Amino acid sequence: MSRDAPQPTPEPGPGGTASGRLARRLGLRDAVAIGLAAMVGAGVFAVWAPAAQAAGGWLLAGLVVAAFVAFANAGSTAQLAVRHPEAGGAYRYGRERLGAWPGFLAGWGFVVGKTASCAAMALTAAAYLVPAPWQKPVAIAAVVVLVGVNVLGVTRTARAATVIVSAVLAVLVVVVAAGVATIAEAGWGGAAAAGSTGLAAAPGPYGVLQAAALIFFAFAGYARIATLGEEVRDPTRTIPRAIGVAFGVVVVVYAAVGTAALGSLGAVALAGSPAPLADVVVAAGWAWADPVVRVAAGVAALGSLLALIAGVGRTSFAMARDGELPHPLTRVHRRFGVPHVAELAVGAAVIVLVLIADLRGAIGFSSFGVLVYYLVANWSALTQPAAERLVPRWVSWSGAIGCVVLVMTLPLVSIAAGVAVFAVGAAVRGIRLRAGRRR
Repeated sequence: MSRDAPQPTPEPGPGGTASGRLARRLGLRDAVAIGLAAMVGAGVFAVWAPAAQAAGGWLLAGLVVAAFVAFANAGSTAQLAVRHPEAGGAYRYGRERLGAWPGFLAGWGFVVGKTASCAAMALTAAAYLVPAPWQKPVAIAAVVVLVGVNVLGVTRTARAATVIVSAVLAVLVVVVAAGVATIAEAGWGGAAAAGSTGLAAAPGPYGVLQAAALIFFAFAGYARIATLGEEVRDPTRTIPRAIGVAFGVVVVVYAAVGTAALGSLGAVALAGSPAPLADVVVAAGWAWADPVVRVAAGVAALGSLLALIAGVGRTSFAMARDGELPHPLTRVHRRFGVPHVAELAVGAAVIVLVLIADLRGAIGFSSFGVLVYYLVANWSALTQPAAERLVPRWVSWSGAIGCVVLVMTLPLVSIAAGVAVFAVGAAVRGIRLRAGRRR
């Protein structure tokens, strides 16, 4: 195990515990709620159109591929979380099992990419909920409120996530019911009968894989459970169960929603829709549900933002504890038991990004970073001995290969942006290590 970064000594906290340690307050239901909030976000309302553009009528095949890769990654993540139930997720696993550099790159990609994702999610929520002139102020207010919820304690984060997820799932049930009603009345793709008759070209395997890459990121929120591993009670039992339950629920939800959208609108109409799930309810003649679906999309984006802030804060905290980020980020609130300085720092960075840029269409490096993050997780899982394995080695191999394949299907600009972000992080770390050796 490599430890080439300086190791700070945790400050004493209340009751003789180290301030660099978090309290275990989350039960199974809490962990599942946070995982679901991360996965059932704005993506479920928007991912179907670009996925249909890539895969056409083979959209559901892309969903199956994405679900399989996500299943393999979830298995590796759960297996590692049992052995390393600490904050940081794949950053911690990579550092402990592969060395400081792989761990750093996983953590760096996650923190930088997901901080940009937080800004994008805040802007997305505001775009659904308020007119354009109000969007940036509302996005900033949302970040402030959700950081406040996180700082008040991880149990409050879980409660807020439960409320948000329950509301969003109820709306998705309405969407699926509307899609089923349309299919029953007009047949598969019947709502598009008066429109164009097909895609310009039949999608090949590459199109299916590109659709899978897009849909995969909607599944990736189960990592949030792992990043909170230091705050889960009975982690060796709770974390694998929470990941399994959250992943299983989301697979069922995404399969139902994707089938309803493709079956009711048809591939062409779905590919061209700016608000596909709203179009599903309109196609069924349920115009009353249109504004409900749009509000639910905004609320779902807020749920994802809540879970993202918590995950980025914990990963930043873990990296700071190892000396990879500034030491003040290791401070833990004496009353609420959360890394409040890291949470506040993440919130401040997100607000700056909201103010200076609209990142909704410019965060390709986040997608790149997520896949590298899970590649490190699968690679780490492959180093575990048989006695620690929850899933066969072929599952971890499949996850690692799947991550590499999906990275290759990303647009070139996304790959270039991702490589640039990792190069900057590696350069900064290299300079810091050389300066430390000189001293």
